[in-house]
Amino acid sequence: MQATRKAAAAVVISLICALIIPAALTLHTVKSPGSLVIASDNPTPLGYTISLSLFIFPMLSIGWWFFRHPAIRFQKRAFLWTVGLLFPVGAILDLLFGNRFFVFLNHHAVLGITVPAVGGPIPIEEFVFYLSGFIVVLLIYVWGDEYWFERYNVPDYPGESQKIDRILRFHPMSLIIAALLVALAVNYKKMWSGEPGFPWYFIYLTLVALLPSMGFYHCAKQFINWRSFSFTFFIMVLISLLWEVTLALPYQWWGFQHHAMMGIYIGAWHGLPFEEIVVWSSVTFATVILYEVIKIWQASGRSVKNAFLGA
Repeated sequence: MQATRKAAAAVVISLICALIIPAALTLHTVKSPGSLVIASDNPTPLGYTISLSLFIFPMLSIGWWFFRHPAIRFQKRAFLWTVGLLFPVGAILDLLFGNRFFVFLNHHAVLGITVPAVGGPIPIEEFVFYLSGFIVVLLIYVWGDEYWFERYNVPDYPGESQKIDRILRFHPMSLIIAALLVALAVNYKKMWSGEPGFPWYFIYLTLVALLPSMGFYHCAKQFINWRSFSFTFFIMVLISLLWEVTLALPYQWWGFQHHAMMGIYIGAWHGLPFEEIVVWSSVTFATVILYEVIKIWQASGRSVKNAFLGA
């Protein structure tokens, strides 16, 4: 089983690379990107607010199925634990660093309700975005794992989880990858970007994505339903292309502080920073790993200390 799941993980990585590489080459051919000409002062009334339905509608429909499913028990507890741990990560990002990383220029695209944060108020839509976003990513993965790709999940999850002596195991490759990514980002910003500042946003995303992997990937990899993971990943990429590239950036629902970016921008996509591509993948990766390790703990019936650290 472990060999099969390892092969499935390799297939997922191959599929992602097979799409990313030609997409990057094609986008790179755009040397003189055009710009959108907006004739109105308010081209998208409440656009950001209403666009949250891209998350809210799937959240309600899949959530209705999930919480009414009679055979799903410990998965529900793991789901609530995962959302409870992940939402503060997004909230802290906005409260502490929102004004250092982002700008919100189109005030007509939001309700006008703000939340106090370091450096100035943040639209409340940002917090709804993080909460509903984490929930939708997790619900899509759970739906795929428990229904659409049920054939490829772990059949006896409680039995397999009890075989794990401890969940927390250091995964050195995740640390190496994180260190390399941070080093590359810092060097690119200093030597090639031509912009002042430091790539704080990329470093934050790298740590958020790979910290769970450093401690839990060794255990979680054999429980992850990689087919459901790939399905979730591609759905999130589709939503992001529609939401961020097509609407948010050209209509200035939100933008980015260049001094906190690495300095790689996709001109064909209205100057989208490379960091946002990282968001699309890292959120899915971190969410799935955290959910699976909490599900292992819940299914095992052991205490937190015993499950994560061993007897």
